[in-house]
Amino acid sequence: MPPSGVHPPASAALPRPPEELELLLGHPFADRSLLLRALTHKSLIAELDQSANDPPPATFRDNEQLEFLGDAILGFLASDQLIRLRPNYPEGKLSRLKSHLVSSVNLHQIALQLRLGDFLILGRGEVLSGGRQKRALLANAVEALIAALYLDAGLSACRGFLDRYVWDSLPLDSPEGDSIPVDPKSALQEFAQSRRLPVPRYISVRESGPEHNKLFTVEARVGKEFAAQAEGSSKKIASRQAAALLLQRLTAQAD
Repeated sequence: MPPSGVHPPASAALPRPPEELELLLGHPFADRSLLLRALTHKSLIAELDQSANDPPPATFRDNEQLEFLGDAILGFLASDQLIRLRPNYPEGKLSRLKSHLVSSVNLHQIALQLRLGDFLILGRGEVLSGGRQKRALLANAVEALIAALYLDAGLSACRGFLDRYVWDSLPLDSPEGDSIPVDPKSALQEFAQSRRLPVPRYISVRESGPEHNKLFTVEARVGKEFAAQAEGSSKKIASRQAAALLLQRLTAQAD
């Protein structure tokens, strides 16, 4: 058991004990604080920072940095796995397969299998706004869990989790990968390359809304002439939507 200082405050009690999630992950954490941090949303930290009665312990942190690390680990391991499974695939098809594996849509489905929403440590406002069912929040928590597994036991623990939940989500039996839905960002990049256009860039335009329920605006841009903006509950979602809008415009002009 971890020292008492790494437990969340009493007001943030988990609806389901983390031990149950460890069973689903197939990994008992040597450092339980990593698991708790992976489950902790920034909405709770924001609320506790404003409360004089229940301030957060110094060791109690949210999962945003773990999301960042988990995203990178997942991308690396997905690339490694695809090279092993499909050594003859060209880069374009490998990119499509990888985009599917790491997409928020796929990670959300994994979160549903784990019933991850039942374990999340959220602020009251986020709970009331349906945070336990929000796609982006759940997908980000899966990335945070991957990082927690890595920090607790290295890449082998991550591979065990991905073997159990991630690789089977990809219909690799398709010899050409044609059944994989194209990620809008990958599709935009392929279109730009085929037309000898500059590589797409994504620019964070603004953030709005309360800390626990932010709205992000991202601009997708190809060169100086073509651009589109979209909003989403995360930068990842907003960039995908912006890419889809820009691809539609470019395709329409090309027809």
